[in-house]
This record gives sequence, structure tokens and C-alpha cells, in this order.
Amino acid sequence: MAGLKYMSGFGNELSSEDPRCPGSLPEGQNNPQVCPYGLYSEQLSGSAFTCPRPANKRSWLYRILPSVKHKPFTAVPCGDLTENWNEVEPDPNQLRWLPFTIPKSTEKKVDFVAGLHTVCGAGDAKSRNGIGIHMYTCNTSMVDRCFNNSDGDFLIVPQQGEILITTEFGKIMVEPNEICVIQQGMRFSVDVFGETRGYIMEVYGAHYELPDLGPIGANGLANPRDFLCPVACYEDRKLSTGYTVINKYQGKLFACQQDFSPFNVVAWHGNYTPYKYNLKNFMVINVVGFDHADPSIFTVLTAKSTRPGVAIADFVIFPPRWGVADHTFRPPYYHRNCMSEFMGLIKGHYEAKEEGFQPGGASLHSMMTPHGPDAECFEKSSTAELRPERVAEGTMAFMFESSFSMAVTKWGLQTCHRLDKSYYQCWESLRSHFNPNWRSSEQE
Repeated sequence: MAGLKYMSGFGNELSSEDPRCPGSLPEGQNNPQVCPYGLYSEQLSGSAFTCPRPANKRSWLYRILPSVKHKPFTAVPCGDLTENWNEVEPDPNQLRWLPFTIPKSTEKKVDFVAGLHTVCGAGDAKSRNGIGIHMYTCNTSMVDRCFNNSDGDFLIVPQQGEILITTEFGKIMVEPNEICVIQQGMRFSVDVFGETRGYIMEVYGAHYELPDLGPIGANGLANPRDFLCPVACYEDRKLSTGYTVINKYQGKLFACQQDFSPFNVVAWHGNYTPYKYNLKNFMVINVVGFDHADPSIFTVLTAKSTRPGVAIADFVIFPPRWGVADHTFRPPYYHRNCMSEFMGLIKGHYEAKEEGFQPGGASLHSMMTPHGPDAECFEKSSTAELRPERVAEGTMAFMFESSFSMAVTKWGLQTCHRLDKSYYQCWESLRSHFNPNWRSSEQE
């Protein structure tokens, strides 16, 4: 949408007021006896009050009516959104999905919430420790209804079709190759402009943050200035027919009715906001000598666990870059990992598997499940001339990595009908190159 404005900075203390109501932010205090313009003050807390200052998250919203004014919540069907990790038996195999089907608008109108499908996950929203990975496939905008996640944060990765997200803090346009984070408790509605698809990584009990850079230094990877937050833009709408607020709470969906739009925030200030980021701004670091650095150098955002260096979830990308490593097998190495690796593809062809892994599809290599380049990639890269080359040009693959051993849902294994049961065959033609009589040139 042309004309949308943003403020920049990751986790910054920001303030915004709709220009239609100048002076709507109270001066010198958060909760005056009477707010400017007769507004209500409401605090949204994203952390415990007593969290250390660097981790303390909250925002103050100045709104036409407070969010407490609504009818009681009642349970509504969850569709394919679930936190039941035991509905089917575990599957330790390498899994790959063909592009997930987007419903045709001529057959059925499906909005963002109705189009949520849980693929895999682990943990528990009640104990505030876990992860859920979902797909969204939809074809129509949300009308007079919004979504609120009381369980955790949504990291949204559009793959097909831009989405306009209206939040209590303002509007955000998110296109493929951008991401958006809607943090716990923030109400939002999604407009789409055709058949739309994307990925979501949800975390319970932690918020996404920038990874520590260590010896990299002060600059690199995702720079804080490139994260964008919306500006205040209120709507003062009364709805005699009712406005529906959908609440994801303890893994279930509930709905309530109210007679006004929840996007009635005239001004706000704080450091707990939704935000977006364009993946093209990622400052890539790569090997300039030999061997591989681990893919952690491609981490955009992380949700830390209580164990140092171990993440509930990492969001990692594989962007266009230069490959220059000498006497090195350059594609990703063969691997067994104590982490779970869920991969998606926004566009292009993933370097280790140029066939089969398609935009809008996915793969899951579970904890300690072997994975790596297919046979064709191995043979080609083992004999390639090692000259400087562009890698992943026109491509954007990503990984949701987690320390949890994620279970796949019934929808992911069966109902979606997109599981590629021939995936294992891409390694079947790997052959032995072992030669017990081999001698290096130095030994001859």
C-alpha cells in the first residue's frame, strides 16, 4: 500500500501518534487522570514487570475504547490449528512436502485464520515452553474480525502474495522476501490480494531477538536499523453487526463479539511492537578460505532457551552470496544434528537439492535424522572447478531450527496430501567412491 510509514530500529523505545490527533500522547506520564482527547490508557506487557531492563518489554496504548469491553469468549472450531503432538505416531524419516495447496477463491472463501494449518511442533503453551510451525493458505481478507495469540509470538514468512497486516500499532505491508513478527497478545487482521501462502514459526515463552555477534563484532547479519515498526493509524468504527476477536489460548481458539473496531489506538509509546524486516538487507558473512562455517552465521532472529547458546527457535536464511572456498566441497555437508531442521523455500532453487524442493513446499529433518546433498549435487560439486561463483542467485531458502524434537501433525503427515513419499530416493543413487589403494600426490 503506497504511503505507509514506518519507524526503524529493533527493540527501540518508540512513540507515535496519529497526525489527525496532535498531542494525543500524554506528556511526562503514562496514565494521567484524564487522557488527551478523552482516550483510555492501556498497557500491553510482553514481559514480567520485574524483568531486567534490557529484557523488559511493554507499550502504552491510548485508545478510544479499552480492549476489556467485549462479550464473553466462547470456544470455536480450531480447524487444522493444533497443539496436539500425539495424534499420530512419531516419524523419524526425512520428510519433504510438495507446495501446499492454496484453496481456490471460486470454490471456497478462506481467510488467514481459517487457512492456518499446523505442520509440526513440540512443547506446551501452558508451561510457556515450545514451538509450533504452521502454514497459512488463504484467498480472502479478514472482514470485521481480528486474531490475537495469547500463547506466543508469530514469525510470518510470506511466500506467495503480499499481505497487509492491520495491528493496534498501525499498518504493515509484508511482501515475499520480507518477514513480520507479531508478538504475543497483539491483535491483528490480514488483508490479501489473491491466492496467498506462507510459513509461520510460533514460539511460546520467549521473544525473538537478534543473535549475539561474538567475534564478528558490532556490525553484520541483520542490522537493527533495518527493522521497521508501524506508526499509529486509528479507525473509529462502530459495528452494529458486531466485530469478532479470535483468541488463540492454550492451543485452542475462542471468539468474542464487540461493537467497535479494536484498531482504535490513537497514540502509543513503548518497546513492545510488531515489526517487519526485508531479507535483502541481511549482511551475509561467508568463508573466504576453506571449509564451512556453520549455518548459524546466517541467523536472522533467535528465541533463546534458558541454556546458553541453545535456542528454542532460530530463523536462518540462505541468501544470495559469493562462494570462494578453496579445495572444499561447497554445498551443505552431510549432517546429523541434535536440533530439528524445518526448511522452506520462498523463491528459486535450493543449492543442495535443485529438483523436488519447490517454493511453497517444505522439508523436515528431525533430530539426528541424516540429511545432506542429493546424489546429483554430490557428483557435480565433487568435480566442479573451484572458482569464485555466485551461490543461490535469485533464491531465498530459510530454516526454522529448534532444540525441540518436533512431532508432525496428522494434517502434515496425512490430511494435506502433499507429503512427497519418494523423498528418500534422492539419496538412493549415492555410490561408494572408496579406493583402498588411494595415495595422495605427495605419497607418489
